[in-house]
Amino acid sequence: QVHLVESGGDSVQPGGSLRLSCIVSGDTSSRYLMGWFRQYPGKQREGVAAIDSDGTPTYVDSVKGRFTISKDNAKNNLYLQMNNLKPEDTAMYFCAADWAFGLRPGWSVVAGLRAKYWGQGTQVTVSS
Repeated sequence: QVHLVESGGDSVQPGGSLRLSCIVSGDTSSRYLMGWFRQYPGKQREGVAAIDSDGTPTYVDSVKGRFTISKDNAKNNLYLQMNNLKPEDTAMYFCAADWAFGLRPGWSVVAGLRAKYWGQGTQVTVSS
């Protein structure tokens, strides 16, 4: 069993930065995929960044060059550095872990439906 707790969400102006954290407890010894997802009101959760057990990151096109995912290998804690934030980044952000689809094309949607473990979410609002 894995327990995930996100923090770091806030309200910022366009162009600002935030760093989200996901603290992992429970089974931290397993090697599984982890990622950050976001959900717009009334929409399905979709992945924005993921990282495999070797630390290789994957990003969706809309955040490439602006977001950086990282992981504390000792504890499996997960982070998302978000720079140059845009109003369209406004969403609830979730940390998730363990899905079987891998990181091949389509992972963002599939993992949003199939990830086994989820945090409670942290709100990011980008507005002037």
